[in-house]
Amino acid sequence: MLTRRSALLGLTAAFTLGRASLALAAPATEKRFVVIILRGALDGLSAVPAYGDPAFADIRGGLTLPGPGQQGGVLDLGGFYGLHPALANFHAMYTAGEAAIVHATAGHYRSRSHFEAQDFLESGADQRLNSGWLNRAVGLMPQHPGTELALSVGLSPPLLLRGPVTVQAWAPERFAEPDPGLYASLVALSARDPIIGPALAEGVKRRGDAAAAMGDAPTDPKHDRSFATLAGTAGHLLAQPTGPRIAVLEIGGWDTHAQQQHRLQTQLAQLDAGFAALKQGLGPAWSSTAVLALTEFGRTARINGTGGTDHGTAGTVFLLGGAIAGGRVLADWPGLGQGRLYENRDLAPTTDTRGIIKGLLTTHLDIPSARLATVLPGSNTASPLSGLVRA
Repeated sequence: MLTRRSALLGLTAAFTLGRASLALAAPATEKRFVVIILRGALDGLSAVPAYGDPAFADIRGGLTLPGPGQQGGVLDLGGFYGLHPALANFHAMYTAGEAAIVHATAGHYRSRSHFEAQDFLESGADQRLNSGWLNRAVGLMPQHPGTELALSVGLSPPLLLRGPVTVQAWAPERFAEPDPGLYASLVALSARDPIIGPALAEGVKRRGDAAAAMGDAPTDPKHDRSFATLAGTAGHLLAQPTGPRIAVLEIGGWDTHAQQQHRLQTQLAQLDAGFAALKQGLGPAWSSTAVLALTEFGRTARINGTGGTDHGTAGTVFLLGGAIAGGRVLADWPGLGQGRLYENRDLAPTTDTRGIIKGLLTTHLDIPSARLATVLPGSNTASPLSGLVRA
């Protein structure tokens, strides 16, 4: 059913597949802007290892990957930073000058609660709000004339795109088939139940997914194309001459408290496939696109007793798109040695995420800097990061 609400946006759509979702908006601009929320707190030190830091190998322990040029080694980013080998597509974009990284970055909050941190990240304020910074930004942009309908396909758009610029909601009777990772999670959660556990595992096995029946997400990203499919769809919609110009995608599963090496390989491969699908879907429109991929907080610098990491502070932000001035790692590196960690456990934050957002809003979406206080209230201490997009 379609629920009618007042609509100020040209076209907005949110689409959910397993742990991934998509929302779209259509202000009047030829520039495209995509935000990807990595829900669960990505470990930036594994995604973009600072292998050149003398303390890196000691503090990361079993999470340390081989060096550049070795089998299974990191992809080099210039001699100090590397890239997880699962991010091969992103590395190709980086080499082509279409992708960049901002390291040791964190939001304006110091919460290690997923729900609270995600609210602060999406609202962009020092307090919980019922609107998101991207919704407020879109409200400052010209709208397509003659289009008054906003549409959300799915249960609801993310907080990032909620607010005064409202959307309508519609959900199909049946969504796409859930990804194997969802079945694996259900099997794992039910494993101790003597009745439901074995029955569920047997049912999943009979439908042809032995890996999920064992409670393990598949290691081959080809078996889980949800995010790549969603990103490709977003790209095609954004590429249309009269289509949307703003997209928000979400992909969960980054809360790697245990067996991180195995789980992160799969997660990053899915993300990387999504990056490639988004670029392919956009086609020529890629040249006018900026993509911002960020997470609610980083993870602890030290490995824990179960081969994972716990909730931390600073992490990594990915930037990509034809509009990005890429081929660089931007960082005021704080170091990992004695006395360098935040609260003696986390990578210390040296760049405010709001500065990255401001830099993209002003230079890519042409929002006047004087209006940034409306988009990100209470952010006066976070100056816009310059030079993120091509001149």
